[in-house]
Amino acid sequence: SGSDWQEIYALETSGKKKTKDSLRWVKFSDMAWRGKGFYYSRFNAPKGGSGLSAQNDNQKIFFHNMGEPQAKDKLIFEDKKRPKVGIGAGTTHEERFLIISATEGAASGNELFYKDLSKPNSSISKMYEGFANNYSVIDNIGDKLLILTDKDAAKYQLVLVNPAYPQMKNWTKLISESINVLQEVHVAGGKIFAIYMENATKHAYQYSIDGRLEHEIMLPTLGTVAGFNGKAESKVLFYSFTSFTYPTTIFKYDIASGKSSIFKQPKVNFKPEEFETKQIFYPSKDGTKVPMFIVHKKGIEMNGNNPTLLYAYGGFDISLNPTFSSARIALLEKGGVFALANLRGGGEYGEEWHKAGMLEKKQNVFNDFIAGAEYLIKEKYTSSKLLAIQGGSNGGLLIGACMAQRPDLYAVCFPQVGVLDMLRYHKFTIGYAWASEYGSSDTKSQFEYLIKYSPLHNLKKGTDYPATMITTADHDDRVVPAHSFKFAAALQEANSGKHATIIRIDSKAGHGAGKPTSKQIDEWADIFSFMYWNMGIKW
Repeated sequence: SGSDWQEIYALETSGKKKTKDSLRWVKFSDMAWRGKGFYYSRFNAPKGGSGLSAQNDNQKIFFHNMGEPQAKDKLIFEDKKRPKVGIGAGTTHEERFLIISATEGAASGNELFYKDLSKPNSSISKMYEGFANNYSVIDNIGDKLLILTDKDAAKYQLVLVNPAYPQMKNWTKLISESINVLQEVHVAGGKIFAIYMENATKHAYQYSIDGRLEHEIMLPTLGTVAGFNGKAESKVLFYSFTSFTYPTTIFKYDIASGKSSIFKQPKVNFKPEEFETKQIFYPSKDGTKVPMFIVHKKGIEMNGNNPTLLYAYGGFDISLNPTFSSARIALLEKGGVFALANLRGGGEYGEEWHKAGMLEKKQNVFNDFIAGAEYLIKEKYTSSKLLAIQGGSNGGLLIGACMAQRPDLYAVCFPQVGVLDMLRYHKFTIGYAWASEYGSSDTKSQFEYLIKYSPLHNLKKGTDYPATMITTADHDDRVVPAHSFKFAAALQEANSGKHATIIRIDSKAGHGAGKPTSKQIDEWADIFSFMYWNMGIKW
């Protein structure tokens, strides 16, 4: 029903026949295949009635042999001394190495462990300790591991490491750090494919296996590219590309020639040539230049009379890149403007950009967003009477904090599945994993800055707040709906104006992942209806 809890089933691909395999109490896990089974992560079964609220700790890695009941799965790895450490498993393509990654928080670095599966009696060994840096194993090349890391490289580098001698002095650098963020690396067809992020857009490059740049892969326009997965013998790969007015399209890529061709493209009933996208850079409160994408119909007047939706996230090293949304097209076709701001706290410019918006510096994120709203008004894209702001999860926190700090600046606010009680968020489900990003009220020095911006605790009685639709769902076990319930009650009590304050609670739904198209359509219809009604505009 939309919660983060997952069940794993297996399907015989040849006959599309479901096997008897069924695994429960899985959350935040991949499946790492090895022979006739796979490694996966799971938690203990929650005690009766607490599955959607109790803390999720003591994650463990098991190995499941196909055809056997889950009760026979073999425990591979756990960390009894640190029950709140998250643990995940992976295997290299040829299944030579088992890789285990341990994380202390959702935005922290990771510890790295390995086991050489070609040696039956080998043990699991630790390669890197502590959570100061990120280490992501891409694949193995013989007895060495290809690792993407931000160790001594805030924007990441690619290195080749002998796991038996993992010290930096033994590294071989294949791709050095550059001015842009090296966000993804894939190995296939005897080549390395690197995806860089430049000013919040993505670019793809092909390298030789020893790290020599061969060429950039030409993309249709500025946007977001992903893919290039394959095997060592692959001659053809596939990747996806999308942008604000370019529906997500699958391309077929020939490695030898470097040429791409459309493999599958959706048919969307709109005319992309009628719209334009621009990227601007505006100053935040402290002078930092913040990028923002602005999308609208060609030829609209900059007279301050355009209904505008400003969206952002700003946290957890997560980057917002251009993507296609049919719902946004509906807004744009009605003469609306869509703006996406790339705030500090995200990963658009590497770890320094992320750290500039976390812990005691979180106010920078809110300042960036408020400055973005002010820019749209100053440049006459819109006005305070026609500006709506939207964000989900950590972005819901963003909207809650910004409407508390500047209620005069917006007409409509959409805090969605938001972290709104910053003093108790860590008490529920996986919330404790966010303490590395936010800090915790259990620590006095961190309480001091959390209380200053916590949306729930900064609503002031007698204030005229913008029209607000809070959204949550009954099965949200990522950010429990209690955040939204309390914020809605506090906002209704504090609000002295005539603008509507409502909460929309979806049933049999969760934080958002896996939400059926029908529910998405219902929600967007309510969002746009609420937005336009409170702006005094007919849809």
